[in-house]
Amino acid sequence: MKCTATLLCLAALLAATLPSVPVSAQQPDSPFTSGQIAPGTRFLVRLQDRLCTKDNKTGQSFTARTLEPLAAADGTILRPGAEVRGHIDKISSAAKAGRARLWLTFDDIRTPTGWKPLVADLIDVPGVHSIRVAYEHENEIEASSSKRERDFQAAAAGALVGAAAGITAHDKRDAVLGAAAGAATAFMAASGLGQEITLDKDTKLELILGRALYLGGS
Repeated sequence: MKCTATLLCLAALLAATLPSVPVSAQQPDSPFTSGQIAPGTRFLVRLQDRLCTKDNKTGQSFTARTLEPLAAADGTILRPGAEVRGHIDKISSAAKAGRARLWLTFDDIRTPTGWKPLVADLIDVPGVHSIRVAYEHENEIEASSSKRERDFQAAAAGALVGAAAGITAHDKRDAVLGAAAGAATAFMAASGLGQEITLDKDTKLELILGRALYLGGS
């Protein structure tokens, strides 16, 4: 009896001195059973499709893949490469609206336990300076300048060029006529050249979670 008690004490002492092993280390490839990623989490995805306001239509689907790990509060990790599905909510081409606009909706994301609803907003398109994201306007992506603005700028530049000869010759009449002709030529060259929005395949998008993303089983 005394020997048994001694053995039990030694076993308890040995167990107390052994380092604990995290669950994730014990089962590195096991499916998720719990965990949620908090709202407000920002992450990058990479487009798998080309999107263009000239060619695409409302309702068309697209896919993307995450570029960085997403961590839940309990340590559960959604590894990079998770597929994200979305669709074009609204679209306006520059040819029709003057300024191209594009609205994207993100629908769900694939996890080891299946597809999960994804409520996320687009907040930036890093590295693409020809467009801007109006985060406060339902994730609207718009061209940085409208066709009308570029027409006006082109007309002003053309007017200066056209007036140059008259100014140099100190002839006001020639300067006025030259400015008018230069403006008309510049406007005609610029009109109809509205800037379309093109997001090429592999374009990076920065998203922010609007609601918690649950990784566990249903």
